[in-house]
Amino acid sequence: VVGRSCGVATQRQGGGQRPPELALPLSPAPGHSTALPWLPTRSPQLLSGHSTPAQPTCHLPSACGGPTRVTLGEERAWRSHRSNAGGHTCLPRTAGARSLTPGGEQGGNNAGHTVVVDGKEYDFHLLPSGIINTKAVSFIGNGVVIHLPGLFEEAEKNEKKGLKDWEKRLIISDRAHLVFDFHQAVDGLQEVQRQAQEGKNIGTTKKGIGPTYSSKAARTGLRICDLLSDFDEFSSRFKNLAHQHQSMFPTLEIDIEGQLKRLKGFAERIRPMVRDGVYFMYEALHGPSKKILVEGANAALLDIDFGTYPFVTSSNCTVGGVCTGLGIPPQNIGDVYGVVKAYTTRVGIGAFPTEQINEIGDLLQTRGHEWGVTTGRKRRCGWLDLMILRYAHMVNGFTALALTKLDILDVLGEIKVGISYKLNGKRIPYFPANQEMLQKVEVEYETLPGWKADTTGARRWEDLPPQAQNYIRFVENHVGVAVKWVGVGKSRESMIQLF
Repeated sequence: VVGRSCGVATQRQGGGQRPPELALPLSPAPGHSTALPWLPTRSPQLLSGHSTPAQPTCHLPSACGGPTRVTLGEERAWRSHRSNAGGHTCLPRTAGARSLTPGGEQGGNNAGHTVVVDGKEYDFHLLPSGIINTKAVSFIGNGVVIHLPGLFEEAEKNEKKGLKDWEKRLIISDRAHLVFDFHQAVDGLQEVQRQAQEGKNIGTTKKGIGPTYSSKAARTGLRICDLLSDFDEFSSRFKNLAHQHQSMFPTLEIDIEGQLKRLKGFAERIRPMVRDGVYFMYEALHGPSKKILVEGANAALLDIDFGTYPFVTSSNCTVGGVCTGLGIPPQNIGDVYGVVKAYTTRVGIGAFPTEQINEIGDLLQTRGHEWGVTTGRKRRCGWLDLMILRYAHMVNGFTALALTKLDILDVLGEIKVGISYKLNGKRIPYFPANQEMLQKVEVEYETLPGWKADTTGARRWEDLPPQAQNYIRFVENHVGVAVKWVGVGKSRESMIQLF
């Protein structure tokens, strides 16, 4: 089952290759310092190289017994990746047995993943990336906020690219909240207000995500189960909610009857896909053994609690959101894979300590095709920031990393990596919560030699230039987590699995 939010559940069963999950960079090059005083020391076998790694602890129910464990894929910094499946998320091909990919547990269609499979490029926002796997069931969890017109528009666009029978493989939690057109309108009005009052805005996608979560927190929101129950009652509550927003925003115009008519039509289209999400996930976890992979949408530094507040999203997109957004108990969480680019990017406003507003940033943006999937905005680019990566690991507890887009660095003669922050001349061991403080930090860099060679044809660890191997090991040693996958291109075959 592929769920949308912070992860995807994949069936764990004998046979078939493990999905090429993404890994974060982590190891020191010869001649460079290996660790900072406050960093954890890595085990000897982690430091010895990737050719003969120690076997990981077994988490597979088929081998160990007990309920299915859920595998999570978490993004590390601020935005989307190129998946090797392209922009960028890799999905498992299951051999025989069905898998579950709960692609959504938090967030809405404010984030995007570009996925390339068999040469075809798909863009997903609400649909879990696993929807392209015909042997997987995809699940949108209760923590997701759903704009129904956007869901069907997204499906239709991907149908033109070759997506087939998606509605037969998609399940939607009845507890998921609904995003209405007026939520999106209010999102835009709030940005205009912020700009006028404060001289700056948050840089939202204007998809209505914040206003919808505000309705949810105020207990005035409406859910999928409400839409599919008594429509007269739903209509009454919808009108009250619309009028509340109009009272707060006098210029807001809402075609109440027109929207209700449209929603009634959508209700019948989604009815066959809707289930009690809690019971569905319980059965998935305790029934026949299956792979369950949870897909992260927004990245760790956009988390409402742990991100660069207030320049964040409106939900928890770190690992805790998996439990609350899908109804999965903590004891069912297995591996947590961190996904990180070989450099750092950010869309929109907010502090970005390693940003390069120069020819390096331009080169990364151009070579990496760094444009937001949802908004089309140009992504800001900079050197890899290991303070951010370590912070994301503190919150999420990664068991392995996927380092993507290593090939974008191929043309550089030297590569800098941010390893620590100084504030008022003193090194700090934490990632600052306050934005003004984060704007003032001085980044300490380690400069590593580049490889000046094409890595896009590499398919094994041994195929990578020694300098590229050293770059990966440098990251591993500074973060204390092994890199399991290295991405050197868009295709599925371009994801090198190290162990």
